[in-house]
Amino acid sequence: MNPLNLFWLFAAPAHGWSRLVHTKPSIPQLYLLHVIPFSLIPPLMLYLAGGKYGGQFFPMMASSKLLLIAVIFFLVEMAAVPIMGVLIRQLGELGEVHPSFREAFILAAVAPTPLWLAPIFLLVPSVLVNLAVVTLALMAAAGLIYYGIPVVFRMKERGHAILVFGAVLIAGTVAMGFLMVSTLVVWSSVQNLQYAMPLLS
Repeated sequence: MNPLNLFWLFAAPAHGWSRLVHTKPSIPQLYLLHVIPFSLIPPLMLYLAGGKYGGQFFPMMASSKLLLIAVIFFLVEMAAVPIMGVLIRQLGELGEVHPSFREAFILAAVAPTPLWLAPIFLLVPSVLVNLAVVTLALMAAAGLIYYGIPVVFRMKERGHAILVFGAVLIAGTVAMGFLMVSTLVVWSSVQNLQYAMPLLS
């Protein structure tokens, strides 16, 4: 994605979405140039922060185990975006619109951007700072969805747009919760494996 478009999405969301839709990005373009680079940030920060500040944010764990968790988290993210695209397309029906998968994918690919950027602050060893950043990222992502739906789906009826916004926001919250739970489950499994290995030897 053009960095200028990303700037406008944060500075003036409605204008940013209009510019993005006007460029007519393809699904492979968005996936390769936006989704993959940005979704690499959380697992990378997870790996770095786990190795540097292990004990403050996460239980201490070997570098190889952290890498495994980061890779699995990245793969789950990769699968989550197209799944959200399919779900958003279905939710568009609530607003009496029939978006294409490309339109739904644009929303699914771009809206999580603030949440992908937030983990950069894991390099700051402060729980309060990171909680504040995550809160701001959630608000920014919600704002992108709010301004993006009427532009991407070309909806003129405000009531329908708000209805779709609420449905997408709930679906996105559930998806984020799933990612967090998946990460915790993988983390716990790897940690248990780490403790089990010495017992078996």
